[in-house]
Amino acid sequence: MTRRGAAADTRPAEHRPHGAPETAAYLDMLAAERGAARNTLEAYRRDLDDYLAHLSEEGIDPAEVEVGTLRAYMAGLETRGLKSSSAARRLSCIRGFHKFLYAEGMAGTDPSAPVAGPRRGRVLPKVLSVAEVDRLLGVARERVTSAADVQAPGEPVRARRMLCLIELLYATGLRVSELIALPRTAASTRERFLVVRGKGGRERLVPLTELARAAMREHLAASPSDSPWLFPSDSESGHLTRQAFARDLKTAAAAAGIRPDRVSPHVLRHAFASHLLQNGADLRIVQELLGHADISTTQIYTHVLDERLKGMVRDLHPLMDD
Repeated sequence: MTRRGAAADTRPAEHRPHGAPETAAYLDMLAAERGAARNTLEAYRRDLDDYLAHLSEEGIDPAEVEVGTLRAYMAGLETRGLKSSSAARRLSCIRGFHKFLYAEGMAGTDPSAPVAGPRRGRVLPKVLSVAEVDRLLGVARERVTSAADVQAPGEPVRARRMLCLIELLYATGLRVSELIALPRTAASTRERFLVVRGKGGRERLVPLTELARAAMREHLAASPSDSPWLFPSDSESGHLTRQAFARDLKTAAAAAGIRPDRVSPHVLRHAFASHLLQNGADLRIVQELLGHADISTTQIYTHVLDERLKGMVRDLHPLMDD
């Protein structure tokens, strides 16, 4: 059975993929009713060709697929080495295909509804080593020193600002949106912490190191301004943009001998959290410092804890030397 309006496949039966008329009808629908792009249609065609070839080998008509058959196919993708993200995309395509067959009366049931998608492993964050962060800060400090001898207008101010941004970010683990929007009053506080308003309007206390406080004071002294922002700019918001900071940070990374694609404001936030955990901080404390509402978000760093626990057992267990 073919959908009304679908082009008939005139190739000899032995040269047609199993379920080719249904595939053509489904892709026609995606193009005509959903405006699917050519690349999307080609990707769906490849996914369906693989799926329908599997059904053909099993001697199963697409209209008669059962839940177990689809689950077995999805399990087979894992053994073939397909990434979970690619398998999830293929299941999405297959689900759409079976829903289409059912809606068009080409199949009596939709076997895809009960099939769960593959679990996607959480991507571990990029993390710089302590030595790499030291090099990054070292380059920023050298630039402050050398900028004093440069005649380029504004260069000393930009150098101080960059050092302040890196010191603050690594010392506090702030989100980049929180960092660039700090008020000017943050630099003149006598407290050893900042009060930060994060996601959802939640406030939290973030401790300040002496180095971070000094960097803010020196930056403030080098850039007198009437702006209410600590990092003023000509941008629409009135403060430094995340894009400008990320660009300058990559330049500093290259100068420090670190691949620029490994460094971003978010990577420094990850370094803050990972280095605290490596040195014995409690996961709940790191959760509070990062401003995570749910501990499950912070648990992406459990690989750090795993290594720390392995080290503790290796160093402290009485039988490890036997």
